[in-house]
Amino acid sequence: AGQKQSFLKEPIQVKVKAVLKKREYGPKYTQNNFITGVRAINEFCLKSSDLDQLRKIKRRSPHDDTESFTVYLRSDVEAKSLEVWGSPEALARERKRRKEAEIKYRENLFRNQRLLWEYKQFFGNTKPRSSTAAMFLKGPGKVVMVAICINGLNFFFKLLAWVYTGSASMFSEAIHSLADTCNQALLALGISQSARTPDPTHPYGFSNMRYIASLISGVGIFMMGAGLSWYHGIIGLLHPHPIESLLWAYCILAGSLVSEGATLLVAINEIRRSARAKGVSFYQYVVQSRDPSTNVVLLEDAAAVLSVAIAATCMGLTSVTGNPYYDSVGSLGVGTLLGTVSAFLIYTNTEALLGRSIQPDQVQRLTEFLESDPVVRAIHDVKATDMGMSKVRFKAEVDFDGRVVTRSYLEKQDIEQLLQEIQQVKTLEELEAFMLKHGENIIDTLGAEVDRLEKDLKQRNPDVRHVDLEIL
Repeated sequence: AGQKQSFLKEPIQVKVKAVLKKREYGPKYTQNNFITGVRAINEFCLKSSDLDQLRKIKRRSPHDDTESFTVYLRSDVEAKSLEVWGSPEALARERKRRKEAEIKYRENLFRNQRLLWEYKQFFGNTKPRSSTAAMFLKGPGKVVMVAICINGLNFFFKLLAWVYTGSASMFSEAIHSLADTCNQALLALGISQSARTPDPTHPYGFSNMRYIASLISGVGIFMMGAGLSWYHGIIGLLHPHPIESLLWAYCILAGSLVSEGATLLVAINEIRRSARAKGVSFYQYVVQSRDPSTNVVLLEDAAAVLSVAIAATCMGLTSVTGNPYYDSVGSLGVGTLLGTVSAFLIYTNTEALLGRSIQPDQVQRLTEFLESDPVVRAIHDVKATDMGMSKVRFKAEVDFDGRVVTRSYLEKQDIEQLLQEIQQVKTLEELEAFMLKHGENIIDTLGAEVDRLEKDLKQRNPDVRHVDLEIL
């Protein structure tokens, strides 16, 4: 009985763990979503004056050129749209009407652009020289234009020599120059198209048009140049015929050798200059297809110089021996050379269009730069893709140090005021409000750190144009 009485006198201590009630997040929580002014006007058919009466919130901008921008609560915008249009049905009818008006506007815009083009064709274009035209006065554009002029003249004179002599090798040379002229005209089109500014349909721009034009050019060399040269060489072997005097053919080949060599030197100098600027060797610049337009001119002119040597050698053997088979063999040799160049162009441009990775040492430098930042703990799943024309897209999953991010946030706060807020917290509801307020601000700080890393990465590496950092 005494033990029982003493046991009852001892206080009973029970620890109760205080936890917040788990919330069921339903559609009502999406009322706190933000919407930009442009989307509010387009999606809810409002005017800019309708937004003046709504609550405005300043948020961190996702764009590099603006520090912050104004957003609105989506719930406020929806309520204002119902106030303006009266009902959801009326809003839907207005959206449909505007959609039809937009389609009609685009049709009229296309029609007016067509009429303007026809007007310019008839009266002439009096606009000043555009930036696209200026692209052909220097760099790869200049190389391509010089090659078009020289190869066009070579084709004309080689065609006359073939008509006069009937030589299969000279026919292959004429076809070779024609193929080069057509392909380089295609390269010029690719250069002009690559200068177009990005649009909503092509947000990353049109720089790959150079690779597409070079790829089609490689196929064209194979189909037109190599195919016809092989065909004419085989016909010459099966049905040989005597060849007339080759004196004029030799003169034209000599002139072609000089002109093709001059174009080749222009392409070599341009590639050397560009390779030196990029810090790579001449060979790496060509193999990696850093500049597809100049690459095509270089390889085509190199093949032209070699093919002139092959044709002259075989035609010389025919002149000495009187055997027309040597001339046909020269045509087959030129076709084989064109096929080899075509295969190389197709391979290198296909690799570039597939989105190959940049060099491992470049990836290592980018990774080390990010890992050296205090806010980053680790980098995972790094992908650095060469988009062509010295444009790199960098993607990585980043493990951020939450303590450093929080310290970065606290450094911008009044610590004494923050301490007073903490001391005033007495209930679970007050604790929840305190944590929600500062938790959202810490998330904004994390977003600002991501923006800083992306900006620094682009500044230190000019080739990096697009950066996607995913938070782990």
